[in-house]
Amino acid sequence: MYVLFLLFQILGAVILGFGIWILADKTSFIAVLQMSSPSLKTGAYILIGVGALTMLMGFLGCLGAVNEIRCLLGLYFTCLMIILITQVAAGLVIYFQKETLKEELSHIVKDLIDNYNPLNEDRKNLQEVWDYVQIQITCCGWTGAKDWEDNEIIINKSMTEYPCSCSNRTEDLEEGRGFCGLDDPVNGTATYTDWPVHGQGCMDGVEQWLKDNLGVILGVCTGVAVIELLGMILSISLCKNIHSEDYTKVPKS
Repeated sequence: MYVLFLLFQILGAVILGFGIWILADKTSFIAVLQMSSPSLKTGAYILIGVGALTMLMGFLGCLGAVNEIRCLLGLYFTCLMIILITQVAAGLVIYFQKETLKEELSHIVKDLIDNYNPLNEDRKNLQEVWDYVQIQITCCGWTGAKDWEDNEIIINKSMTEYPCSCSNRTEDLEEGRGFCGLDDPVNGTATYTDWPVHGQGCMDGVEQWLKDNLGVILGVCTGVAVIELLGMILSISLCKNIHSEDYTKVPKS
Protein backbone atom coordinates (compact mmCIF):
# COMPACT_ATOMS: atom_id res chain seq x y z
CA MET A 1 0.00 0.00 0.00
CA TYR A 2 2.68 2.47 1.05
CA VAL A 3 4.74 1.52 -2.01
CA LEU A 4 2.10 3.19 -4.20
CA PHE A 5 2.38 6.45 -2.28
CA LEU A 6 6.17 6.22 -2.64
CA LEU A 7 5.71 5.72 -6.40
CA PHE A 8 3.75 8.97 -6.52
CA GLN A 9 6.57 10.84 -4.85
CA ILE A 10 9.02 9.36 -7.36
CA LEU A 11 6.63 10.19 -10.22
CA GLY A 12 6.33 13.76 -8.96
CA ALA A 13 10.11 14.07 -8.81
CA VAL A 14 10.38 12.83 -12.42
CA ILE A 15 7.76 15.32 -13.67
CA LEU A 16 9.41 18.12 -11.68
CA GLY A 17 12.81 17.19 -13.10
CA PHE A 18 11.43 17.09 -16.65
CA GLY A 19 10.01 20.60 -16.28
CA ILE A 20 13.33 21.92 -14.95
CA TRP A 21 15.18 20.16 -17.78
CA ILE A 22 13.03 21.94 -20.39
CA LEU A 23 13.96 25.31 -18.88
CA ALA A 24 17.65 24.47 -18.42
CA ASP A 25 18.37 22.47 -21.60
CA LYS A 26 20.63 24.29 -24.07
CA THR A 27 21.80 21.49 -26.38
CA SER A 28 18.74 19.98 -28.09
CA PHE A 29 15.73 20.88 -30.24
CA ILE A 30 13.81 21.61 -27.01
CA ALA A 31 16.13 24.59 -26.47
CA VAL A 32 15.09 26.10 -29.82
CA LEU A 33 11.44 25.92 -28.78
CA GLN A 34 12.10 27.03 -25.22
CA MET A 35 13.97 30.16 -26.34
CA SER A 36 11.42 31.06 -29.02
CA SER A 37 8.04 29.92 -27.73
CA PRO A 38 6.47 31.41 -24.57
CA SER A 39 3.90 28.57 -24.57
CA LEU A 40 6.63 25.97 -23.99
CA LYS A 41 8.01 27.95 -21.06
CA THR A 42 4.51 28.11 -19.61
CA GLY A 43 4.18 24.36 -20.11
CA ALA A 44 7.50 23.81 -18.31
CA TYR A 45 6.31 25.82 -15.31
CA ILE A 46 3.06 23.83 -15.30
CA LEU A 47 5.06 20.57 -15.26
CA ILE A 48 7.12 21.85 -12.33
CA GLY A 49 3.92 22.75 -10.47
CA VAL A 50 2.28 19.38 -11.23
CA GLY A 51 5.45 17.53 -10.18
CA ALA A 52 5.68 19.40 -6.89
CA LEU A 53 1.96 18.85 -6.25
CA THR A 54 2.25 15.12 -7.03
CA MET A 55 5.14 14.76 -4.57
CA LEU A 56 3.13 16.60 -1.92
CA MET A 57 0.09 14.42 -2.59
CA GLY A 58 2.19 11.27 -2.19
CA PHE A 59 3.35 12.52 1.20
CA LEU A 60 -0.16 13.51 2.32
CA GLY A 61 -1.61 10.20 1.11
CA CYS A 62 0.99 8.26 3.09
CA LEU A 63 0.37 10.43 6.14
CA GLY A 64 -3.39 9.97 5.82
CA ALA A 65 -3.08 6.19 5.47
CA VAL A 66 -0.70 5.79 8.43
CA ASN A 67 -2.77 7.97 10.75
CA GLU A 68 -6.17 7.07 9.24
CA ILE A 69 -7.06 10.69 8.55
CA ARG A 70 -10.06 10.71 6.24
CA CYS A 71 -9.77 14.37 5.19
CA LEU A 72 -6.19 13.86 3.94
CA LEU A 73 -7.20 10.76 1.97
CA GLY A 74 -10.12 12.69 0.49
CA LEU A 75 -7.82 15.57 -0.45
CA TYR A 76 -5.39 13.07 -1.99
CA PHE A 77 -8.20 11.52 -4.09
CA THR A 78 -9.49 14.92 -5.23
CA CYS A 79 -6.07 16.21 -6.28
CA LEU A 80 -5.28 13.00 -8.16
CA MET A 81 -8.57 13.25 -10.01
CA ILE A 82 -7.85 16.88 -10.96
CA ILE A 83 -4.34 15.98 -12.16
CA LEU A 84 -5.65 13.05 -14.23
CA ILE A 85 -8.41 15.14 -15.82
CA THR A 86 -5.87 17.90 -16.60
CA GLN A 87 -3.52 15.40 -18.26
CA VAL A 88 -6.32 13.97 -20.40
CA ALA A 89 -7.46 17.49 -21.37
CA ALA A 90 -3.89 18.48 -22.28
CA GLY A 91 -3.51 15.37 -24.41
CA LEU A 92 -6.76 16.12 -26.26
CA VAL A 93 -5.73 19.75 -26.85
CA ILE A 94 -2.37 18.66 -28.28
CA TYR A 95 -4.05 16.05 -30.50
CA PHE A 96 -6.74 18.35 -31.92
CA GLN A 97 -4.42 21.37 -32.19
CA LYS A 98 -1.45 19.49 -33.64
CA GLU A 99 -1.68 21.27 -37.01
CA THR A 100 -1.74 24.67 -35.28
CA LEU A 101 1.23 23.68 -33.11
CA LYS A 102 3.06 22.42 -36.19
CA GLU A 103 2.46 25.72 -37.97
CA GLU A 104 3.67 27.71 -34.95
CA LEU A 105 6.81 25.56 -34.81
CA SER A 106 7.38 26.13 -38.53
CA HIS A 107 7.24 29.92 -38.04
CA ILE A 108 9.71 29.73 -35.13
CA VAL A 109 12.28 27.77 -37.12
CA LYS A 110 11.72 29.83 -40.30
CA ASP A 111 12.43 33.06 -38.38
CA LEU A 112 15.57 31.51 -36.90
CA ILE A 113 16.85 30.44 -40.33
CA ASP A 114 16.04 33.74 -42.06
CA ASN A 115 17.87 35.75 -39.39
CA TYR A 116 20.75 33.35 -38.81
CA ASN A 117 23.96 35.35 -38.43
CA PRO A 118 27.12 33.88 -36.85
CA LEU A 119 28.21 37.39 -35.79
CA ASN A 120 25.03 38.03 -33.81
CA GLU A 121 26.10 37.39 -30.20
CA ASP A 122 22.57 37.94 -28.85
CA ARG A 123 21.28 34.86 -30.70
CA LYS A 124 24.50 32.85 -30.55
CA ASN A 125 23.22 30.18 -28.13
CA LEU A 126 20.00 29.67 -30.08
CA GLN A 127 21.86 29.41 -33.38
CA GLU A 128 24.38 26.94 -31.95
CA VAL A 129 21.50 24.76 -30.77
CA TRP A 130 19.99 24.78 -34.27
CA ASP A 131 23.38 23.85 -35.76
CA TYR A 132 23.53 20.97 -33.27
CA VAL A 133 20.04 19.81 -34.29
CA GLN A 134 20.91 19.83 -38.01
CA ILE A 135 24.11 17.87 -37.38
CA GLN A 136 22.50 15.29 -35.09
CA ILE A 137 19.40 14.68 -37.25
CA THR A 138 21.45 15.03 -40.48
CA CYS A 139 18.92 17.46 -41.91
CA CYS A 140 18.87 20.91 -43.47
CA GLY A 141 16.26 23.61 -42.90
CA TRP A 142 12.76 22.83 -41.65
CA THR A 143 11.20 21.47 -44.84
CA GLY A 144 14.49 21.29 -46.76
CA ALA A 145 17.63 23.18 -47.79
CA LYS A 146 15.48 25.61 -49.82
CA ASP A 147 14.45 27.27 -46.53
CA TRP A 148 17.94 28.76 -46.30
CA GLU A 149 17.52 30.67 -49.60
CA ASP A 150 15.79 33.48 -47.70
CA ASN A 151 18.75 34.06 -45.37
CA GLU A 152 20.12 37.56 -45.99
CA ILE A 153 23.79 36.59 -45.70
CA ILE A 154 23.41 33.75 -48.19
CA ILE A 155 21.53 36.04 -50.58
CA ASN A 156 24.34 38.62 -50.39
CA LYS A 157 26.83 35.87 -51.24
CA SER A 158 24.81 34.92 -54.36
CA MET A 159 24.00 31.51 -52.84
CA THR A 160 27.67 30.49 -52.97
CA GLU A 161 27.67 29.86 -49.20
CA TYR A 162 25.62 27.37 -47.21
CA PRO A 163 25.25 26.45 -43.51
CA CYS A 164 28.14 24.24 -42.41
CA SER A 165 25.88 22.26 -40.07
CA CYS A 166 23.80 21.15 -43.08
CA SER A 167 26.78 19.77 -44.95
CA ASN A 168 27.33 16.12 -45.78
CA ARG A 169 31.09 16.71 -45.92
CA THR A 170 33.22 15.86 -42.87
CA GLU A 171 35.48 18.88 -43.24
CA ASP A 172 32.48 21.25 -43.04
CA LEU A 173 31.08 19.50 -39.96
CA GLU A 174 34.37 20.11 -38.19
CA GLU A 175 33.51 23.81 -38.38
CA GLY A 176 30.05 23.01 -37.04
CA ARG A 177 28.52 26.48 -37.26
CA GLY A 178 28.36 29.50 -39.54
CA PHE A 179 28.62 29.31 -43.32
CA CYS A 180 30.89 27.35 -45.65
CA GLY A 181 31.67 28.29 -49.25
CA LEU A 182 31.33 26.31 -52.46
CA ASP A 183 34.64 25.21 -53.91
CA ASP A 184 33.86 26.17 -57.50
CA PRO A 185 30.61 28.11 -58.00
CA VAL A 186 29.43 28.49 -61.62
CA ASN A 187 29.83 32.16 -62.70
CA GLY A 188 30.04 33.16 -59.04
CA THR A 189 26.42 32.20 -58.40
CA ALA A 190 24.58 29.07 -57.29
CA THR A 191 21.30 27.68 -55.99
CA TYR A 192 20.55 25.48 -53.00
CA THR A 193 20.65 22.44 -55.33
CA ASP A 194 24.39 23.05 -55.76
CA TRP A 195 25.09 22.84 -52.03
CA PRO A 196 26.66 19.64 -50.62
CA VAL A 197 23.97 19.36 -47.94
CA HIS A 198 21.50 16.79 -46.62
CA GLY A 199 18.26 16.54 -48.58
CA GLN A 200 16.02 15.77 -45.59
CA GLY A 201 14.33 18.64 -43.76
CA CYS A 202 14.44 18.65 -39.97
CA MET A 203 10.64 18.47 -39.80
CA ASP A 204 10.76 14.99 -41.33
CA GLY A 205 13.56 14.01 -38.94
CA VAL A 206 11.63 15.17 -35.87
CA GLU A 207 8.44 13.43 -37.05
CA GLN A 208 10.38 10.23 -37.68
CA TRP A 209 11.87 10.39 -34.18
CA LEU A 210 8.37 10.78 -32.71
CA LYS A 211 7.11 7.80 -34.75
CA ASP A 212 10.07 5.65 -33.69
CA ASN A 213 9.50 6.50 -30.02
CA LEU A 214 5.69 6.65 -30.08
CA GLY A 215 5.38 3.29 -28.31
CA VAL A 216 7.63 4.41 -25.47
CA ILE A 217 5.80 7.74 -25.11
CA LEU A 218 2.36 6.08 -25.04
CA GLY A 219 3.65 3.42 -22.65
CA VAL A 220 4.92 6.01 -20.19
CA CYS A 221 1.68 8.03 -20.38
CA THR A 222 -0.41 4.88 -19.87
CA GLY A 223 1.75 3.79 -16.94
CA VAL A 224 1.36 7.17 -15.26
CA ALA A 225 -2.43 7.07 -15.76
CA VAL A 226 -2.66 3.53 -14.32
CA ILE A 227 -0.65 4.52 -11.23
CA GLU A 228 -2.91 7.52 -10.71
CA LEU A 229 -6.06 5.39 -11.04
CA LEU A 230 -4.69 2.85 -8.56
CA GLY A 231 -3.93 5.68 -6.16
CA MET A 232 -7.49 7.00 -6.48
CA ILE A 233 -8.97 3.53 -5.91
CA LEU A 234 -6.72 2.88 -2.92
CA SER A 235 -7.41 6.26 -1.31
CA ILE A 236 -11.19 5.98 -1.67
CA SER A 237 -11.13 2.41 -0.31
CA LEU A 238 -9.11 3.47 2.72
CA CYS A 239 -11.38 6.46 3.22
CA LYS A 240 -14.46 4.21 3.29
CA ASN A 241 -12.84 1.85 5.81
CA ILE A 242 -12.24 4.70 8.25
CA HIS A 243 -15.59 4.84 10.05
CA SER A 244 -15.11 7.98 12.03
CA GLU A 245 -12.86 11.00 11.94
CA ASP A 246 -10.30 11.00 14.71
CA TYR A 247 -8.42 14.25 14.74
CA THR A 248 -6.39 13.16 17.78
CA LYS A 249 -4.34 11.08 15.31
CA VAL A 250 -3.13 14.16 13.48
CA PRO A 251 0.58 14.56 14.30
CA LYS A 252 1.17 17.54 16.54
CA SER A 253 3.94 19.97 15.76
